[in-house]
Amino acid sequence: MTTPSNPRSNQQRSGQGQRPNRPGMQRPRKRFFARKKVCRFCADSKVKINYKNPDILRIYLTERGKIVPRRISGNCAKHQREVTRAIKRARNLALLPYVVAD
Repeated sequence: MTTPSNPRSNQQRSGQGQRPNRPGMQRPRKRFFARKKVCRFCADSKVKINYKNPDILRIYLTERGKIVPRRISGNCAKHQREVTRAIKRARNLALLPYVVAD
């Protein structure tokens, strides 16, 4: 018989160290339904990404000045790259802030 080198493995096998099942402590899981996000620039071809237009680019910045990621903004990969490039150009020209001071 070999003894395990890890003392925790003994506890797990014998049932010690685990939380007891308490009735009423587990919540029923809610179903999460997220609607598919649609790229704003693919849906409306009139809206153009331009570094000279900070009003459109501010939508894609957090209140701290960070660029909103693709999974949150809903942009496609192509337009997210263009938005990022435009934000960085606008920051360079001081049209958008790098960081928002408290």
